[in-house]
Amino acid sequence: MKTKEKLLLILDKNKGNFVSGQEIAEQLQVSRTAVWKAIKTLKYDGYKIESVKNNGYKLSSENDILSEGEIRNNLFEKYKNFVIKIFKSTDSTNKQAKKLIAENTFENGTVLIADEQTEGKGRFGRKFFSPKGTGIYLSTIIKSNIKVQDISLITVVSALAVCRSIKNLTKLNPQIKWINDVYINGKKVCGILTEAVSNFETQTADAVVVGIGINLKTKLFPEELKEKAGYITTDNISRNVFVAEVLNNLFSLTENLFDKKIIEDYKKFSFVLKKEIKYLSGDTVIKATAVDINDKGNLVVEDSNGKKSVLESGEISINLSHNFS
Repeated sequence: MKTKEKLLLILDKNKGNFVSGQEIAEQLQVSRTAVWKAIKTLKYDGYKIESVKNNGYKLSSENDILSEGEIRNNLFEKYKNFVIKIFKSTDSTNKQAKKLIAENTFENGTVLIADEQTEGKGRFGRKFFSPKGTGIYLSTIIKSNIKVQDISLITVVSALAVCRSIKNLTKLNPQIKWINDVYINGKKVCGILTEAVSNFETQTADAVVVGIGINLKTKLFPEELKEKAGYITTDNISRNVFVAEVLNNLFSLTENLFDKKIIEDYKKFSFVLKKEIKYLSGDTVIKATAVDINDKGNLVVEDSNGKKSVLESGEISINLSHNFS
């Protein structure tokens, strides 16, 4: 870890309070000049740091800049050495992840994070609004040998990881719209795009890219999204802390992908069960009731004649106004 990253951790730990340059130098075992240079670099990177003679340095509470060091510092010990790369701006973190896979230059658990995406991508080729400085846009690469038909479980645990993170860090009650959208108070706050690189001979996935887009503090949306999109919080929650929380939950869950408790927990967050839904079968719109989520994360539905069907993928629609107070 570079000097500036170590220094940032010290300032973040004492956020709102001054830390003397001498104290920092002693903790980092560097010269006062090295501390001054690191402070200058951090300010150039966009951090708001107050400098007062005889008092030292203080990190403003307004800072919410993505930091590899801060994210890594909040990860569980066994994940601290995973590759983390942060982009100030990129087209799509999923695109960048797939490039690494194509070049075979990635490690399991590689994480790519962007401050903004210019071509944020959702399911079915939709755009994901990814403005600068307010959201979380990340992709992680998971090496796996799971069967292609079990890939939906990766999406399930990703949605569950986001919900657990929201519950752990806020007082909000997230809910999941099958299979991968997270809602709060009837508005979508998170979308997840899972893309697999499959081995057709073995019918397994060599690697899975999990893309997660979260409206953490994003308040301003394009006109077409204002009625549908929401954000999680305006509280003083660092994006770095939130990213680390999501990754800790996601990696922990993927290590136990076939644990039956995962589906049980996922169901608790679901708001589609026992609700009337619509879905497309070919060109036909089918009305049904969502009755269960099976052990592969598939949605079990029942039509008006009592016939049950299993939806492995696709999209459902539901009248959200009836599901939230």
